[in-house]
Amino acid sequence: MPPLTRTQRREDIVLAVVLFLGGMVSAVLSAVSGLYGDRQAALPLALVYVAVLAVPIAVRRRWPATVAVIVSAAYFVAVTFRIPEVYAGNIAMFIALYTVGAWSDDRRRAAIVRIAIIVGMFTWLFVVMFQDATTPLDQMPGSALSRVGAFSPYVAYQLLMIGVNALFFGGAYYFGERSHQQMRERAALEERTAELEAEREVTAAQAVALDRVRIARELHDVVAHHVSLMGVQAGVARAVLDRDVDEARGILAGVEDSARTSLRELRQLLETLRAPGSDAAPATAPTTHGLSAIRGLVDEAAAAGLPTTFTVIGEPAEPPPLVQVNLYRIAQEALTNARRHAGPDATADVRLRFDPDAVELEVSNTGRRGSTAPGLGQLGMRERAAVSGGTIEIGPRSRGGYLVRVRVPLRCEEAAHA
Repeated sequence: MPPLTRTQRREDIVLAVVLFLGGMVSAVLSAVSGLYGDRQAALPLALVYVAVLAVPIAVRRRWPATVAVIVSAAYFVAVTFRIPEVYAGNIAMFIALYTVGAWSDDRRRAAIVRIAIIVGMFTWLFVVMFQDATTPLDQMPGSALSRVGAFSPYVAYQLLMIGVNALFFGGAYYFGERSHQQMRERAALEERTAELEAEREVTAAQAVALDRVRIARELHDVVAHHVSLMGVQAGVARAVLDRDVDEARGILAGVEDSARTSLRELRQLLETLRAPGSDAAPATAPTTHGLSAIRGLVDEAAAAGLPTTFTVIGEPAEPPPLVQVNLYRIAQEALTNARRHAGPDATADVRLRFDPDAVELEVSNTGRRGSTAPGLGQLGMRERAAVSGGTIEIGPRSRGGYLVRVRVPLRCEEAAHA
């Protein structure tokens, strides 16, 4: 059970005070009315009895079994010695039995304590009933009920006492069990709510991390490609500036065009990221013509001094837009790396192969192997392949050069863990 709060402790103390005050009033009125006639005990004993009932109730939820035993024993003694008070005792008995069922952590002990008290009380009741039934009428008080007839007033009264006690103890047992079950369900619900809140926070953190990865990947692809291309073009323009101004001017015009394209794609990326509720891939890759836009990358690479061929094998198909964007970016990154690392005499080859159930992109070059340490570019290519539900192979070729090969299904769903 959950630990007691300060409010619950205060409520128990208030209940004990109310029971004590009510018990005192009941004791005084019972003594004045002569509840037990001439055999009635003195009023001071009734006041002591009320205090014995009320004080344990103040700690009923801390030691429920002990409180139930004390209250039951006090009630037995009070009725046996005819102490003039019964109403506060009945209320205290019900509260004590209920508390054992509702607040005991040891369910086996709770059941044993309650069953023992109930069996003891009913045993006591039947003993009293047997004594009354075997006592001669001339020894009974003048108010004794008549026993004449098959269903005499005496029998009716005894049956009424059995029914009332059964309802009293059965109700205390049932409501205690039901309250304990409800508290357990509430505790489980609160625990589940806390778990869901923690999961929500983790999910939100993961979503932020995924967004950061996506932004980093897109920025890298946009900036690295165009800046690398502009660097190569600027270097060529500087080399030919002295001997061919017109050619240098044309190359610088290409640098300007690459800068405009880079700015346009960055603007598209920012607009996509700013769009509320947008979970689609940023529209920075030209997908209006599908995978045929890769030919434009091949032309750019050739214009930048890297002779590149482009081959389409098989019957062209239309993969999902996300797959087309990712294949375009992988081709872009592979050609950018070839321009940067393959060397001045390298050539490149881009092949797009369509199978009935998959599409394969292969970008290879014949230059230097370059650095084999995985960088952000390789990481981005692997992430894009995983997002597309495919596989990727990146590494040097045995006959020289470098190879990037990615294969993705034509129909796929975005991998949720990518």
